[in-house]
Amino acid sequence: TEAEWEYACRAGTKTAYSFGDDADQLEDYAWFFDNSDDTYQRVGQKKPNPWGLYDMHGNVSEWVLDQFTPYDSIKESVNPLVVPKTLYPRVVRGGGWDDDPEFLRSAARKASAEEWKEQDPQEPRSIWYHTDALSVGFRIVRPLEEPSPEAKAEKWDKSEPEQKDPEE
Repeated sequence: TEAEWEYACRAGTKTAYSFGDDADQLEDYAWFFDNSDDTYQRVGQKKPNPWGLYDMHGNVSEWVLDQFTPYDSIKESVNPLVVPKTLYPRVVRGGGWDDDPEFLRSAARKASAEEWKEQDPQEPRSIWYHTDALSVGFRIVRPLEEPSPEAKAEKWDKSEPEQKDPEE
């Protein structure tokens, strides 16, 4: 979820970036517009955050599970999830190799858009191919202990492109 991503990115910090508030230190931690050579880079070449996670700032923006909605409309909870009900917009976090420092802050977020697929060369058009979102990717994560089949099914069901509100 978006909340889980930010928790991992911040790694217990409360600053703009996991390493502090000084954007001048980004060179040590992130690939972004100023240093990426206009492309993504191999993971792990920069310093990790305090929890040992690499490339949480920059390199590629990372997909999360949530529907994009303004923060002020999200109710507080332990682990908020804005259940996706439409294909767009969804949330990407972390900023990419083509972003400026403000988009790499721990709290920064972007909304996906249908325009990210304008140059899809496939016929019929792919639901996955985002040719105009070159700096967007995803992070593979797994729990330390394998969840039950029921817990897996619950997460899987929440990840469907269009869903009904679970409260209905």
